Amino acid sequence: MANITAALVKELREKTGAGMMDCKGALNETDGDIEAAVDWLRKKGLAKAAKKAGRVAAEGLVAVESSGHHAAIVEVNSETDFVARNDSFQGFAREAAKLALDTDGSLEGLEAAHFPGSSTTVKETLSSLIATIGENMTLRRVAKLDVTKGVIASYVHAQVADGLGKIGVLVALESEGDVDVLSTLGRQIAMHVAATNPVALDAAGVDQAVLERESNILREKNAGKPDHVLAKIVESGLKSYYKEVTLLEQPFVHDGSKTITQVLKEAEGKAGAPVKLTAFVRYALGEGIEKEEAPDFATEVAAAARG
Repeated sequence: MANITAALVKELREKTGAGMMDCKGALNETDGDIEAAVDWLRKKGLAKAAKKAGRVAAEGLVAVESSGHHAAIVEVNSETDFVARNDSFQGFAREAAKLALDTDGSLEGLEAAHFPGSSTTVKETLSSLIATIGENMTLRRVAKLDVTKGVIASYVHAQVADGLGKIGVLVALESEGDVDVLSTLGRQIAMHVAATNPVALDAAGVDQAVLERESNILREKNAGKPDHVLAKIVESGLKSYYKEVTLLEQPFVHDGSKTITQVLKEAEGKAGAPVKLTAFVRYALGEGIEKEEAPDFATEVAAAARG
């Protein structure tokens, strides 16, 4: 039997919005497996929408850079926000994003790139920066988007300097239309992505394992109903799920009466040509990274008293 700690119960409550005793019961039922406990609560109808990822669990910066029909985004992590405000750290993050424009979009390719003004690679430059500042730092991830014609719009949320902030978004619009119209539209959609955090562009892009999980939850919540009824419930449930998590089907945050697909179609008149949203990237600083919380003062005193 797993040790169900108060911290584990707290984490589950934050993920699901369920009551403390329900969370404790779910963890007992699943032997402390938090993801299984989330599903258990959802099947019982006790959980609100599962809040996965999105929690800032590491410091640092997200940097975006664009040039013509190309744009790149990188995440560079540090141990403290103090270092993230350091000019040298910000300069490294900004330069890394610029260099990513000329790479294949992989982390390995960026790390191996030559860092301007030195005889070292990006990876070696970061190692030197770690030695100088005295705090661990990592170049965590990178992505690159390209369009043949059109624009790649960007948006940085909680910006601390030009192109640097806590959340970065890139949106690729393929079109031969008016660049100014496309740029305005692209930025609005990028802001939408920052706010709604879609998991995929459309239904085809949703991970099959995620769909299977959603389907299983719907089946178990409606267990006992005839197979043909259950099939319709699952189909309807997945359609609703797509509207919540896929970008093209989401209601536009700037006008909830329209989906992103409808907004793109309407924009074709102003742009003077068809507009296709081909890809997006959203990086939120530290999402998915577990960060150990420091004990509170009372806990530290109690630990010291115990020797």
